Amino acid sequence: MRVFFDTSAFVKRYIEEPGAEEVFDICYQAEQLVICVICLPEMISTLSRLVREGKLQRGDYDKLREIIFKEIEDAEICYVTPAVIAQTIRCLENNVLRAMDALHLGCALVVEPDLFVSSDQRQIEAARREGLKVMEV
Repeated sequence: MRVFFDTSAFVKRYIEEPGAEEVFDICYQAEQLVICVICLPEMISTLSRLVREGKLQRGDYDKLREIIFKEIEDAEICYVTPAVIAQTIRCLENNVLRAMDALHLGCALVVEPDLFVSSDQRQIEAARREGLKVMEV
């Protein structure tokens, strides 16, 4: 099974929050993980914010960062291409989405995964309207 994770879902692989167990299960079952090129910067942004807020210790951040970089070496990365931009713009014109959420969706529409996983309700609704099989975590 080829699974596309948006950042809101994929970060649960590394941060204990509701839906984390489901993400682990999906990752275990997946033959291929697919993420958008912006997933890594968004995850680092999230972890850095948690450090600033005192919810994550700096040493734990360093360990998680190392683990994330190592684990995504095996992931398929969807890069921003003209086809991705075209799908992203179409998604923005037809749905109520933030630009980065639409970029994840544009990538997913181009790579055609077996499953799209997200925690973002507007993105989930848009993905369903676009015909993707969706799992909310």
